[in-house]
Amino acid sequence: MAGRDLRALFSTNDRQVEAGEAFTNRQGQWQIVQAALVEHLARITAPGFTVDDLEAPRNNILVMHGVGGIGKTTLSRTLESAIVGAEGRPARWGEPVWPARPTLLPIRIDLARSAGVDFERVVLTLRLALAAHLNRPLPAFDIALRRYWEHQHPGEPLEEYLRRGGLAARFGKALPQQIQSALGDVAQALLLPGTVGSAIGSLTGALTTAIRERRQTVRALAGCARLADLLDVEPDIDALSYYPHLLAWELAQLPAEQSTVPVILLDTFEDTGTRTDRDLERLLQRLVWLMPNAFFIVTGRGRLQWADPALEGQLDWTGPTAWPGLVGQAVPGPRTAGTPAGTGRQVLIGDFSLEDCSDYLARRLTRDGQPLIDTDLRAVIAERSHGLPLYLDLAVLRFLELRRAGRMPTPADFGTDFPALLTRTLADLTPDERHLLRAVSLLDAFDLPVATAAAGLSHLSAAARLVERPFVRHDPFALWPYHLHALIRSTLRTADDATDDRWTDTDWQRAAARALAALGAQWQTGSGPDRRLLVGCLRQGLALGRDHRLELGWLTDAAWAYTDDSVWEPLPLAVRDGREDEFTTASDALAELLSALARRQHEHRSVTASRLTRVLDSGLLPAELTEMVLYYRAKAHRDLGQNDESSSGMRQVVEAGGRLAPDAARGLAHLARVAGDFPTALATAQTLGWAGRSNRVLGDIRFAHGDMDQAARDFTAARTEAEQHVNLGEQAIAQANLAFAVAFTDPDRADDEIALAEQLLAGLDQRATALTAQVAAVVRRVGILTTLEDVRDLRAQIEATGITAARAALDLAAVFHHAVIGDRGRAQAAIRRLQDLAQTGDYQYYVDIAHYLVGLSQPDPSLTTWLETPGTVSARWQQIVRNRRALLGATE
Repeated sequence: MAGRDLRALFSTNDRQVEAGEAFTNRQGQWQIVQAALVEHLARITAPGFTVDDLEAPRNNILVMHGVGGIGKTTLSRTLESAIVGAEGRPARWGEPVWPARPTLLPIRIDLARSAGVDFERVVLTLRLALAAHLNRPLPAFDIALRRYWEHQHPGEPLEEYLRRGGLAARFGKALPQQIQSALGDVAQALLLPGTVGSAIGSLTGALTTAIRERRQTVRALAGCARLADLLDVEPDIDALSYYPHLLAWELAQLPAEQSTVPVILLDTFEDTGTRTDRDLERLLQRLVWLMPNAFFIVTGRGRLQWADPALEGQLDWTGPTAWPGLVGQAVPGPRTAGTPAGTGRQVLIGDFSLEDCSDYLARRLTRDGQPLIDTDLRAVIAERSHGLPLYLDLAVLRFLELRRAGRMPTPADFGTDFPALLTRTLADLTPDERHLLRAVSLLDAFDLPVATAAAGLSHLSAAARLVERPFVRHDPFALWPYHLHALIRSTLRTADDATDDRWTDTDWQRAAARALAALGAQWQTGSGPDRRLLVGCLRQGLALGRDHRLELGWLTDAAWAYTDDSVWEPLPLAVRDGREDEFTTASDALAELLSALARRQHEHRSVTASRLTRVLDSGLLPAELTEMVLYYRAKAHRDLGQNDESSSGMRQVVEAGGRLAPDAARGLAHLARVAGDFPTALATAQTLGWAGRSNRVLGDIRFAHGDMDQAARDFTAARTEAEQHVNLGEQAIAQANLAFAVAFTDPDRADDEIALAEQLLAGLDQRATALTAQVAAVVRRVGILTTLEDVRDLRAQIEATGITAARAALDLAAVFHHAVIGDRGRAQAAIRRLQDLAQTGDYQYYVDIAHYLVGLSQPDPSLTTWLETPGTVSARWQQIVRNRRALLGATE
């Protein structure tokens, strides 16, 4: 937009610096304005339209609302210029799509308190703009205005008022002469003697009588059915608010060549009053209603509430029937086909894109035609602005201030927020709303009950008002539907707060404690095992506890609920002060614990073990959560093949007798199996029950013995138990194991079992279980594998995790394949890999099974203690190979 930024211009001595008012693309809003104007022009030029219809719904208004500093005023000014002509229209906007006739006359009025605009000045501005454009009297309105002026401003000539208020300089001095001409014409038509100007009361009285008597001499004005009524009443401000009807009527009488449609831009609408003081707003609403042939573009911080029936009595016309366009929310862009005209006239002014921010900064300050702020710094400022133009303005001033101090600004100079953003945000909020805003800045997202509880208020009404503000974003599909604009939130939490009702550190601490309690109450009173709610509460609760050093409270129970289902959704938390690895609170340690458990699905198990050791060494967690750390570290050690360390950890958990004692007992059973001690594994498994996942452990034991039918029954029973306990994670584990066992004996059934495992894994984050399902898919194709490329890729994935069991299972699948196709050389190479894996003494039984599959004798005695004779186990595995060969032969 053409113009000069005087603040920036007077912030530097460098006369070569050009400080321009940069207008950045608002193409979407321009398209909405064009579409609305085209609809409006079609409506008012259609047969049957009349300004005398005071009952028809009004669609002559468009609202542009947004957070302070988003660029509403700049947009309003640009729209005014764009409607005037191409010279003031951004090139990218293109030519307007409305017809040449009638003429659009933009009239922009700033309603800011600092502008000192009252309703009287609004009405005068409209009439002055029409006077300058039309250069003719509008008798019905002009006579009523002159009568009002004589009563309300006795002894003060209108000319002097207009000159002193600057309106004459803006619009010229034609209005007083036009009013005088209108009075003279009426006086002559009524055959009144004397000077009209000194007898306005006599003239209006005579005119009223003549209109009521339908005299032929005033037939032109007699067509204005309500003129006589308006001239009869006391000419006060309330009467003045109905005079716009006379303006609308006069505009409707204009000849075709002079037909004009005012486009009235009312800026800073939030300054017209408050929710309890709507006096000026009521008068402005009358203006909009009584001028249906004019079009109004309102810009302000909030949506207009005129379509809310609850305002009945505060305003004259309320509800969706009266204002159908103010019910919905428009989106940037033209109205789509099939959308009723007049809908979606509340337009939220969105943030700038990063590209628009950079473009804005490039054009705000230039030197010799080149951007003064370099590309890299523009990118940093743009990212930190979160698209808010006010931040960009303040950044420009900071840039000039730093240059004035004698140094070139760097990205580090823009790492803090601007207190001015805080002042602008809080300016028009009630005390309760300011209190709430600070409270919800502690939360990533919120709903009305959480916000109210965090603020310590007893009623929801303040929160209901706050969420209507443009800096509160709404996502109806989110767990908590409201969240603050990112920059506003960070400013509230980090900028120096110099306001009168600023919070102390104690206030922030208490609000954080209330917010944490509110989240806990919401989770604890939730209906059923809602994982989405659990994870959401954990994410926000851990951040609150960590940042404000709060007691864990309900977070302990939530942590147990999170681990119980073995789903492992990620729990990312923002790094605090750049010290990601520093634990200072119990919430720090708990956040690291849960993060390590979730991330172990994507990290090598050695990383998991290391992270859990750091949590354990911090000593910050209570005993029951320390048990959790010990157990999962022991699991990581087991996955890494470090069975002595794993066994020690599992025994500590069992001896503690806590919540994870059954799981740790299962862990000991697994370790016994891995060591080849199947009698001990079986004896332990039979004591576990559901809590220790007894059926799954039994399935693993039967699988090792080649008894696939019994293993399948055990895994099926394990899955059924998990379904009965609504444990999705355990269902997936049991199903993947079932698919793995069935893949050895029944490839056709394995297809369905693998598909079900993948279905159960969808939405879960279980790396080890997913690998089991993938190995099952390899086993299902044993004998028909034409390439081992997929196997090599899977091997690489397994190596990245450090999960020994998955590595052993894949090597066993390779031995099975080579045994089926009769390739003893490659089978022996795969056996050697298993032997390398078993050098520690673990998974020796896999080496035994591999020899059974190929029909080879072992060079050294086996250390495995089977439940049956080795010959029986060997016979089962060899029969599995023969069955696969037979199956392949039958299909060839």
